[in-house]
Amino acid sequence: MQFRSKTPAADPHAEAVRALRAGRLAEALRHAERAVAGASACSPSHGLLAAILLRLGRPVEADAVIESALRHAHGVGQTYDALGKVSLALGRHERANALFRRAVQLDPNVPAHWFNLASSERAFGRLVEAEAACDRAIALDEREYRSYLLRAELRLQTPAANHISQLRHQLARPGLDAHSRVLLGYALGKELDDLGHYDEAFGAFSLAAGERRRLLNYDVTVDEHKLRRIIEAFPRDRQYTARRAVDSSRFVFIVGLPRSGTTLLERILTGLPAVRSNGETDHFARTLLSTPPAPPAAAAGPARDLFARAAAADWDAVAAGYMRRADPNDSGGVLLEKQPMNYLYLGAIHRALPQARLVLVSRSPLDICFAMYRTLFGEAYQFSYDFDDLARYYASYSHLIAHWREALGESLLEVHYEDLVSDPARIAAGIARWCGLKWRDGAVEIERNDALCLTQSAAQVRRPIYRSSTGRWCQYRTHLEPLIDALRRQGVRLTELD
Repeated sequence: MQFRSKTPAADPHAEAVRALRAGRLAEALRHAERAVAGASACSPSHGLLAAILLRLGRPVEADAVIESALRHAHGVGQTYDALGKVSLALGRHERANALFRRAVQLDPNVPAHWFNLASSERAFGRLVEAEAACDRAIALDEREYRSYLLRAELRLQTPAANHISQLRHQLARPGLDAHSRVLLGYALGKELDDLGHYDEAFGAFSLAAGERRRLLNYDVTVDEHKLRRIIEAFPRDRQYTARRAVDSSRFVFIVGLPRSGTTLLERILTGLPAVRSNGETDHFARTLLSTPPAPPAAAAGPARDLFARAAAADWDAVAAGYMRRADPNDSGGVLLEKQPMNYLYLGAIHRALPQARLVLVSRSPLDICFAMYRTLFGEAYQFSYDFDDLARYYASYSHLIAHWREALGESLLEVHYEDLVSDPARIAAGIARWCGLKWRDGAVEIERNDALCLTQSAAQVRRPIYRSSTGRWCQYRTHLEPLIDALRRQGVRLTELD
């Protein structure tokens, strides 16, 4: 008699991971639900299930999975780290911080857990604790290069307290991969810049930016085309009747290129009564691009491209959809949307939310271009790692902004970063009045504002307003000659050189 061996049952967690990596979200969800069925302890599968639900656009259910998991018996550090990441994506930052803390308590020898805790501590302004967590991550694994860059950005380095020798040693490692050189190069450039070693700092920034650019599949021509199409799709000579059921007067959109001072202005305004910020969300863009066109446009047939479809949107539907995303609980008060790249959507924002305040923060061309060049961003702003890309994008951006100035007129307030940091109380008070906000002088003491900050400026806004970033490009004048030439070829007026 022959006995057939049973095929081992597939591990539902592993199956969920495989399906998720293949982009089969519905299948991944089924496996993840099986993996947590009947669980008596908080497990990595709970984090996986919550992450899948989030990917499927079901944040309420993802949040419920996390809350349910936390009522189970204790799990391992990996579990709480995973739940912390999903909590972060859900905007539950206090809970994420608590989960990251639990992860390092349970598994204190995992460097990634300490990096995640450090990032969270920085957002809350606990910079000393963030630096200690970075040091712990690096002590556990000297190749935890994300922690080197985060640590460099937490404070101004000094001759007596810096990590330059350590960074140089790591950069000299044979066989170092490109991604690691990017992280270490930006960290070294930042610390050398703090110490005033500008020639060496530029060498580090140039190395890092060059490596980052080579890792990207980016063509600035595509962005140039997009900005031209926005101008064409939202012409200045067309009038629109504002018939919106939504009260848009309580929204303030702060826009501008990254590193232009949008976070600084946000911190000042959130220091005023009854003002809060959504931070850097894509609420408006997601709503606009997912809303069907108005009936007359829909009846005319499909629009020729994304920009034409956006211009034909049902603006009442966009306004209502935006409200559901931006303020689902109708909390009242003034709400800031501080998303720099909303400069792409100013025309659409004005059509959907005609009473919303639109504030553009501008900065002198060389300062802003160099500030972007020396910053490592995520997936956005891919034009910022090469001087020619920078010049071409900046020129296209300038054309778009000139278009918005003329098309929007008095509906757009432009603020110059240099004026804001030179006389913050006077300039910010004027902005507040324009936005209909009650001013108080203490709002400019941004170091007293303990609100969460998740942007590149998370450490900078914990210090009093300073002017040292104005004209910083001058320290790098020789190195920036190729950028100056590229901007001039694009017809950009360089006010700093006039």
